[in-house]
Amino acid sequence: MAKKTTRRSVSFSQSVNLMADRAFQSLNMDPGVASAIKSCDSIIQVNFPVNIRGRIEVFTGWRATHSTHRLPSKGGIRYAPMVDQDEVQALAALMTYKCAIVDVPFGGSKGGLAIDPSRYTREELQVITRRFARELIRKGFLSPSTNVPAPDMGTGEREMAWIADTYRQLHPEDINASACVTGKPVAHGGIRGRTEATGRGVVYVLREFFRHPRDVRAAKLSGGLGGKRIVIQGLGNVGYYTAKLLQEEDEARIIAVIERDGAIVNEKGVPVEMLKQHIIKTGGVKGFPEGRHIEKGKTALEMNCHILIPAAMEGQITAANADRISARLIVEAANGPITYEADEILRAKGIPILPDAYVNAGGVTVSYFEWIRNLTHIRFGRMERRFDEMRGAHLITALESIAKDTVPDSIKEKIIHGADELDLVRSGLDDTMRLAYQEISATKRENKEIRDYRTAAYVVAIKKIARSYFDIGVY
Repeated sequence: MAKKTTRRSVSFSQSVNLMADRAFQSLNMDPGVASAIKSCDSIIQVNFPVNIRGRIEVFTGWRATHSTHRLPSKGGIRYAPMVDQDEVQALAALMTYKCAIVDVPFGGSKGGLAIDPSRYTREELQVITRRFARELIRKGFLSPSTNVPAPDMGTGEREMAWIADTYRQLHPEDINASACVTGKPVAHGGIRGRTEATGRGVVYVLREFFRHPRDVRAAKLSGGLGGKRIVIQGLGNVGYYTAKLLQEEDEARIIAVIERDGAIVNEKGVPVEMLKQHIIKTGGVKGFPEGRHIEKGKTALEMNCHILIPAAMEGQITAANADRISARLIVEAANGPITYEADEILRAKGIPILPDAYVNAGGVTVSYFEWIRNLTHIRFGRMERRFDEMRGAHLITALESIAKDTVPDSIKEKIIHGADELDLVRSGLDDTMRLAYQEISATKRENKEIRDYRTAAYVVAIKKIARSYFDIGVY
């Protein structure tokens, strides 16, 4: 009997590179150029002590700069117990491709601190965060012009405010200090719409997908988002806003939500806001009355549904469960939720996957808007909003004069309304995600060798990155 062999699992960073290799092969790119694009420019590991409750604890963190073909390099900082160097490097590479796909002029970077935030008080986390920031700032891995962090898993507006204040203390002469991080509170230089930007971006991706009948038919779907049966994994920031908006604005049916302590299933639709409040109150989904609890939550990934949205962590769909995935469309709201081996299996099964490097780019897109806002020192809409309202009022007056009748108030309000900052942020995000999808879809359609959206997205990104290297004479 022949000996059975199994493929050895690859690391997260290897998985990203293998997926990118498909695009390099499709482009027939020189191996040396491909290697230059894939390689991580630099990475730093810092170890620093902090006095916690009378005892010294040593914390380990990383910051990787994958590419500086555009500056600054951009990418979040995550706080999680399992963070390691390979994960940070993989996420930095994804950021490089992500920014290129959506035409955001940043290089790719990422940071991580190996810590369980739930074990520390707010005051302790502030001391730890400020110390981590000082290490990165002093070593040149954090500044408005070269390397700009943002929130990620385990971090949020609070941590970004602490980091920005630390930078300002070390560089009081820098008038652009607020731009050293994005995702800050609005009162401290942040921008409205950033908190929900990644989740809203996922929704804009799905809306654009359903505007392309050929792509919809290829996924064995029809119609629009209304009534579609959706399974979502993870009800953190990204998953929550994605599920909430799909349910409330698009009338999609969220039939299952997967969390750490199991899954809640309800064929009629899980009330997302109620479930989120239950999680905040109890710490998990168990005991939620509006659905059936499944102890082994990950098995819900295999449910028969129209759309599966993994919005939790990397490596959730692997070679071990990929064969049992039955969704008609997978939308990667998380970074790296599908391993390279699983991706191969799903491609063979013909399940379309909208890839992470594109789908969750809403966060960095709105971070770009915030960075620009900080550099210009003026909020969007401040100069033109009232002018637009006045012009709308003149238009109403003209219409009423010509028609010899009164324009209904509901129509008046829409015409006179001048866009505020949130309107402009959402408009810019929608435009970005729509145009990027159109470019990816066209690339896939026009090149018969490209069979999937992931390869098409990487081709889009790599062409832009390679062009930037060529323009400055790198090769």
